[in-house]
Amino acid sequence: MSNRIQEVLEGQEHNYILPFLWQHGEEESVIREEMARVHESGIGAVCIEARPHPDFLGPKWWMDMDIIMDEARKRGMKVWLLDDDHFPTGHAAGKVKEAPEELHRKFLAERYIDTLGPAQGASLLLDTLLMRELRPTISQPEHAKGRNKLISVVAVRRDPSNGSLLRDCMDITDLAHDGILYWDIPEGYWRVFMITENKDGGSQQQDDYLNPIDRDSVRILLDTVYEAVYERYKADFGQTFAGFFSDEPGFYNDKTTFDFQSKPGKPKVPLPWSNEVPALLEQALGEDYRKHLYLLWHDAGEQSHIVRYTYMNIVSKLYADNFCGQIGEWCRARGVEYIGHVLEDNNVHARLGPGAGHFFRSLWGQDMSGLDVVLWQIVPGFDELSFSKPGGDTDGEFFHYGLAKLGVSLGHVDPRKQGRTMCEVYGAYGWAEGLKLMKWITDHMLVRGVNYFVPHAFTQKAFPDPDCPPHMYAGGRNPQYRYYKHLNRYMNRISHLISGGRHVASVAVLYHAEAEWSGEAMYFHQPVKQLMQHQIDCDVLPIDILLDAASVRDHKLYVNNEDFGCLIMPYAEAIPAAMIRRLATFAEQGLALCFVDGLPIRSSEGTDVSAELDSLANHSRVRVVALNELALELIADGHYEITVDAYEPYLRNYHYRHDGLDVFMFFNEHPHQAIRRNITLPVQGEVYAYNAFLNRLTKLQEHGGANGASTVEVGLHPYESILLLHGADLDSSDAQTEYAWGSELHVQGEWTLSLSEAEHYPHFQGWGELTALTNMSGPDYLPRFTGTFRYEIEFEWKESANRALLDLGEVYEIAQVWLNGEEAGVRICPPYCLEINGLIAKGNNKLVIEVTNTLAKEQHDFLSAFAQQEPSGLLGPVRVIGVSAGH
Repeated sequence: MSNRIQEVLEGQEHNYILPFLWQHGEEESVIREEMARVHESGIGAVCIEARPHPDFLGPKWWMDMDIIMDEARKRGMKVWLLDDDHFPTGHAAGKVKEAPEELHRKFLAERYIDTLGPAQGASLLLDTLLMRELRPTISQPEHAKGRNKLISVVAVRRDPSNGSLLRDCMDITDLAHDGILYWDIPEGYWRVFMITENKDGGSQQQDDYLNPIDRDSVRILLDTVYEAVYERYKADFGQTFAGFFSDEPGFYNDKTTFDFQSKPGKPKVPLPWSNEVPALLEQALGEDYRKHLYLLWHDAGEQSHIVRYTYMNIVSKLYADNFCGQIGEWCRARGVEYIGHVLEDNNVHARLGPGAGHFFRSLWGQDMSGLDVVLWQIVPGFDELSFSKPGGDTDGEFFHYGLAKLGVSLGHVDPRKQGRTMCEVYGAYGWAEGLKLMKWITDHMLVRGVNYFVPHAFTQKAFPDPDCPPHMYAGGRNPQYRYYKHLNRYMNRISHLISGGRHVASVAVLYHAEAEWSGEAMYFHQPVKQLMQHQIDCDVLPIDILLDAASVRDHKLYVNNEDFGCLIMPYAEAIPAAMIRRLATFAEQGLALCFVDGLPIRSSEGTDVSAELDSLANHSRVRVVALNELALELIADGHYEITVDAYEPYLRNYHYRHDGLDVFMFFNEHPHQAIRRNITLPVQGEVYAYNAFLNRLTKLQEHGGANGASTVEVGLHPYESILLLHGADLDSSDAQTEYAWGSELHVQGEWTLSLSEAEHYPHFQGWGELTALTNMSGPDYLPRFTGTFRYEIEFEWKESANRALLDLGEVYEIAQVWLNGEEAGVRICPPYCLEINGLIAKGNNKLVIEVTNTLAKEQHDFLSAFAQQEPSGLLGPVRVIGVSAGH
């Protein structure tokens, strides 16, 4: 039997979970207690967050860290550390303020004055522009007063009929003297642009945050936090101390912290800047590059796109090298790893503002790929429509079809990542998020290939801590905490099965960042959506990888351990010239290329690529396909692995391969509708179903298949997933067989109901009798009760067989069942079905069902107010179903 499944069946899987553990400066006993609660939940690591701690890097901080490290050593746990005193990474524990001004953040800003000529002897006042703040000086601290650095002054002729900018422009920087521009204005209308380097920009305090594109500025964070931790725990580095976590670093250049539209072309937006940028712009655009800087804000056709592409290409690479790359090198030199994530929301992963310019570059220096899901970003069923959440509406299509694919693709194609992708999950959904929704989000990530998880979060603050619930333990007040270990075991088992091997996908999709910088462009996740809805798996590939680390052999594209039969290009008006040339080479080498909705018409840099574009347009290996026809065209061309006997847009799939073992995961992502289909897999021979909750293999009955494939019937309730395994070494003697269910009994009558709050469990108080199951959070019952409802009833079973299934029907939301005094199991999400083999007796049987809801019924927190509230309790119908025959 394959090592991976053997290890899982024997309980030897690794730990893939490292939850946030928030620090507030609590007493030693409280810290040790919370570490124990993390560990007993089936978790082998923590990620320490300092954000709420009052003394980061001070005596109390080190005392608390020593306690955590001591507990971790005793328990064999790993410790990760968020690398700053608060969100986002880049504050450097306040030390940026004390650094030389040259290391503070810099921005490029523009202002313009409209003029009319001819006007001999005219002048323009630049003094107000050159002040560091344009607000009244009374609002300025004394140290912030001063002058900006003038980069250029450029005059651009305007069309007298409509005021648009024309191509006629002149650099008049040399005419500025001592804050005044002296210029004999030529005839016509002219707009005079003044471009300055300044410190007035961004949503954070201007002196508080480091400059992520300046190597020496980033070094402040390393010297302040990383070196201090290394000095104290160097003996633990690479052992108990696993590494550092950066939380949403980015440019934050816009006045609004979470402006997802911040990018060149937005009026008045200050742009990230550093001492390196001018030379790089000159190298790319020529020595007169200053003449064109105004195009970063103002539209003048193709030339604007060329300048914006060039700028974004430069700053995103500087971020990659100076921030993420530098920190990653520091960590690896000391035997620890560097992980974390940037902000990806609503497509900002390819933009400025809270973004870092380019998703793949921004994480290239890390040792795992990373992403996060917080604040109701992903909600079952809202994959087409937006969802109103704190801070604004979601782009549901991006979050459902793009976000996780970005993360796992980087994990697959970068050798440094070793196939590992981390996701920060569950955070700031409010107490309305119970284990049921957590399980759905977990499966959403697992079926896309995420295999490391940072749950958000454990807090040691006294209940109720208003900081971004839900909290896993909550001082013992979270009634679902005792079931949390079931989700963690499930997560670790599946993560083990999709780690250490190789992901298998049919096609690759080009990442759109450079295309977006260059003109009109389609988001990468639009074709990905079409593929996912037809069970065609893919990875998303950045241009950097395709230029530097990809090859074509035998009509396939090879990147790291991945191979793809076709490369898909979302529509782009322009992409870099080198990529156009590489695509032409790929076609000549036999790779199938699919351009969605059209080929590019030019290069991002303005370089002549007409010959290459003509070659692509006429090549037999190249085709142009409409977006809504993409999946069917790929299937017709054989670029697929999985076949489903009907269209199932909410059936997700993932194929992972180990030596001697193929793992296929399927997840029903629809919030309400069940799926039952025949699925044909690209394997031949016996197929087994693996239940990660029960840690059990079941041999499936085959329904035949063509061309050496195996077809099996798969039924999935909403919230349900399944792993199908195939391997020559799987031992059928260890696997159970499927059951066929026969006679059925509806359990009805008078239910005895009692209640227990989390802090009193398992002591119950009687409530009364129920003759009909109902929503216990209804207005006539217990709308504010949080805890556990215990239902007790007796029923008569007339069958002689001791094999049976108990179906609880609708449950909200955790169910634990006892039959005749013996525990039958726990279910944290649909389907609420349990095998009661050996527990049911002919004659009278006593059934006890405990149902636990969420704290939202009691707390009514702000975050929970964004979601529809579910009922509470057992709604049924409850049925016992006997076995008629085995398959």
